[in-house]
Amino acid sequence: MIKAVISDFGGVITLPLNEAFARAHEEMGVPLSALGDAMKLAASRSDEPPLFKLERGQLTDPEFMAIMQAAISEIVGREVQLDNYGERLMRELRANEALLTYYAELKARGVRLAILTNNVREWQPRWMPLLPEGMFELIVDSGFEGVRKPEPEIYARTLERLGLPAGACAFVDDLEVNVKAADALGLRGVWFRSTEQTIAELDSVLAA
Repeated sequence: MIKAVISDFGGVITLPLNEAFARAHEEMGVPLSALGDAMKLAASRSDEPPLFKLERGQLTDPEFMAIMQAAISEIVGREVQLDNYGERLMRELRANEALLTYYAELKARGVRLAILTNNVREWQPRWMPLLPEGMFELIVDSGFEGVRKPEPEIYARTLERLGLPAGACAFVDDLEVNVKAADALGLRGVWFRSTEQTIAELDSVLAA
């Protein structure tokens, strides 16, 4: 029996992240495609993508932005400033109200709710206000944990803090790699592709 739903934040509880990134880049006058190219360039010059280290809290936001600012400037052939990038992006996030309404219904039925997110330590105060007060009993943020999805340890910590076995939890994420990692650990993974599809799959999982 499923007793808890563990949900990703960005792209699940929010509307698609690419929409927020697109609006932020339009505001800055920097092509969104340059971000992806810069990520690849920065990754090629490191032992692993700098984004992973940022999400584990191993790089600070200013350190990561310095890397990305240099890479994007190289890609577009002009100096680019990424001042307040996180603030711009967080400002563009929009809550997925339909899914939050569904989660509220689950909570009213006694299903426990938690968040497991790959995120940036310094950004937490900016995105937390999007969450309805008291809806989620636990928030596990990679930026404070030193591990990130799909690394097994972060799922294990979430389960330990909930005090539940993997088989008693459903896990929702918009990245298939994270869902597969959850499945491998015994959670009931739901790969978010649309709100309607996710609600239907969760209903099926909860009814089983």
